[in-house]
Amino acid sequence: MDYGNVQLQPGRSIGFMTLGCSLHDILTTIKAEVKAFPRFQLYHDHLRPISSPVQVVLPDNGLRLQFDGPDQRLRLIEVLDFAKARLIYKDIDVFKPTDGASGPLFRHIYDKLLGPTYAGEYVPPKSADPNARGTYNLSYPGIAFNFSVQHSAYSPKKDFITLLSSLATGPATSMAVFNGESWQKARGTLFTATPPNPRSLALGKAKDGGPDEIELVKVHGEGKIELLRRSSPPFWIILSETTPQDLIMELGAPDSIYRKSDRRLSIHKNRRTSDASDLSPGGLTPDDGSDSAVRSDDEDEWEDDDDAAQEAQEREVAATEHFYNYYHHGFDIFISQPTQISPPSPTAERRESDLHEEGELSAQPLNHVTATKIIFQGNVPGSYQFNRHRRSRWTLDHVPSTTYREPLNSEMDFGDISGRLKEVFKPHYESEEQERLQQRGMALNRGWGDSPGSSCELLGGWEDSSGKKSKFENAGSMLSEGVADVGNVELFGFPGMVFEVLKNGTVSALTVY
Repeated sequence: MDYGNVQLQPGRSIGFMTLGCSLHDILTTIKAEVKAFPRFQLYHDHLRPISSPVQVVLPDNGLRLQFDGPDQRLRLIEVLDFAKARLIYKDIDVFKPTDGASGPLFRHIYDKLLGPTYAGEYVPPKSADPNARGTYNLSYPGIAFNFSVQHSAYSPKKDFITLLSSLATGPATSMAVFNGESWQKARGTLFTATPPNPRSLALGKAKDGGPDEIELVKVHGEGKIELLRRSSPPFWIILSETTPQDLIMELGAPDSIYRKSDRRLSIHKNRRTSDASDLSPGGLTPDDGSDSAVRSDDEDEWEDDDDAAQEAQEREVAATEHFYNYYHHGFDIFISQPTQISPPSPTAERRESDLHEEGELSAQPLNHVTATKIIFQGNVPGSYQFNRHRRSRWTLDHVPSTTYREPLNSEMDFGDISGRLKEVFKPHYESEEQERLQQRGMALNRGWGDSPGSSCELLGGWEDSSGKKSKFENAGSMLSEGVADVGNVELFGFPGMVFEVLKNGTVSALTVY
């Protein structure tokens, strides 16, 4: 990367920082280029990390980047220090440091850099001091400058060229790069308009069969997941049927492959019924002193052989289990032998072709590995695994209720999600006790160990993924504003789904199985 002057493209980019790029893509590049970006600071609202904007400040480069919260895409690039930014536009320096000057003058911008434009907008000072200064915003398509203006010199009748060329106006104090015809028109929808550029520069440059980026994930229940893409038709993943070859063909090669080894939570694997139900008479061996209770040495040997064979088979199965980590898509896919299909939602509309017995195994042979679980990562600022993946957005289209028909989504507070799901799945449970046991949270501290593949297994299909961490550091970095600890995460399970939830109620990951 060139550590000298940086190219400016109004309405698009400053250097590699392109409007529409994901927070994950930008931060990954910044962290990799320590010489170019010695420090960076991350600012976010710890109570509303998804609904409020995220800011990345580069103090040594004079830049501030603003991302929307729900999609985490770059919406605004601000230049706060022209001397540090060192910008070039069409082989012309935006600003050459001179004695006493802190930014480009209006004449340089108007005569040499960008040319004529329409009158801008004046914002008067809040102070009544006669020496107070207001701010004049001069806007071009995709770029705008702020100038400090002596308030006493301003008049709405005065020509803006005369005003900005006079001694009452200082050099530009800041500059903004955005998508829109003018700052006045663009600012109202700055964080909500559809960005023109892709989330990833690598995906945006991909042509001739390169993987398309995922815009939205729709969960349809019973192992059916629809991936809506930027320009290609949707790609459907059918758990226990879609093969690794299918994934590579449609999504590209995974960024990494993680071999599953973390089984710390496998003790909870059979948490489908209450503890009392496990002690049913059918599960106990009678101790009545009969001949059937007396075991011979031959029987012990046969049992040892069976145990050894079972252990060998389990090791063989475990050797085939692994994760496809798609960091740039925002999810991890677990590859294993086919498993039972999750039960249908009681409120979902079902076609005749969708009908099958609950828990039915897929038609794939058991020695044929398939995608069996997917972990959709939220990339929540403050979570333990922040910036390992880009944010993945999802909707749950299979759980409508009588009151709400709109699908649940990844931006909703878990309290709202849980309330709807409890209503929908109430008929699924045999008793109130089973419902209570299944829906209680399980605490998980992701800061005590490292499991890149998010491989803790719960409920025969639960996976842990991210947790807590508000600061992450590399050489020369400094992060972040707000509360430094959002707390441990909790896991909540519903049929076919596991939610990882932060203390502020934000869903940091969703596992679908």
